[in-house]
Amino acid sequence: MNKQHPYGLAYSPCPNDTFIFKAMARQLIDLRGYRFDIVLKDVETLNQAAKKGVYDITKLSFAALGSLMDQYALLRTGSALGMGCGPLLISLPGRSADDKKKPMVAVPGMGTTACHLFRFYMEDVFPGQAFSLVPMPFETVMPAVVEKKADFGVIIHEGRFVYPSLGLEMKADLGQWWEKKMSLPIPLGCIAVKRDMDPAVACDIQELIGQSIDHAFLHPGLAYDYIETHAQELDATVIRQHIHLYVNEFSKDIGKAGEEAVTAFFEKGRAAGFLPKTTQPLFAC
Repeated sequence: MNKQHPYGLAYSPCPNDTFIFKAMARQLIDLRGYRFDIVLKDVETLNQAAKKGVYDITKLSFAALGSLMDQYALLRTGSALGMGCGPLLISLPGRSADDKKKPMVAVPGMGTTACHLFRFYMEDVFPGQAFSLVPMPFETVMPAVVEKKADFGVIIHEGRFVYPSLGLEMKADLGQWWEKKMSLPIPLGCIAVKRDMDPAVACDIQELIGQSIDHAFLHPGLAYDYIETHAQELDATVIRQHIHLYVNEFSKDIGKAGEEAVTAFFEKGRAAGFLPKTTQPLFAC
């Protein structure tokens, strides 16, 4: 075990991730001698980077992890799961998901959980309805719909708090659909480590993330500038809503219900041909 080796740690600039990792980033907890090279990128960029094995520890969409199980394994801490926090399908007023022969749907990346959820939803609710997926950075999805470059958009993150201000309407809550259909929380994003990582190191990092989350809840105002700096365009109210929604008990420990949700999502993805089969264990430790 080489603690002095700097481990590449990548997560998104979204408030839920910066809240989770701020105690590690600012060394507000004992890192036990570990060193981290921290990089912040949007989740779809990290999904793509993971295909090349760029980072030792990385935020991923659960859908991306399902495609990369031979390369990465799940940690039990740091995930975004829950009820009432899933992606939304939005459009300009007066539209329905089946009101055009082949609508264009803007999605925040083809490898995202949001994209897979939309596909599951359409297959269940509007079977046989054709649609064209247009991948783009998540922050450009709503503008694309407003500017009529896409008929519908699948929005994530803080989009659920601000879409009405842009004159957009929600057509479906994809997370709510999943929860009703599966009676399980919706698995959105996770923290994964390379499979060739020493299991003892993986377990240490898993514990550090858990301690970082505990510290953030105990001292929410400490190093809050770290969250604000990376959130940039978000106001204080949206930041608080974002953290409250996406950082919860599942973030501290994915637990039995969380594990069942991830397993169900992967099984559904494999049955639909979106995800490859694997014999690898889900967790790193």
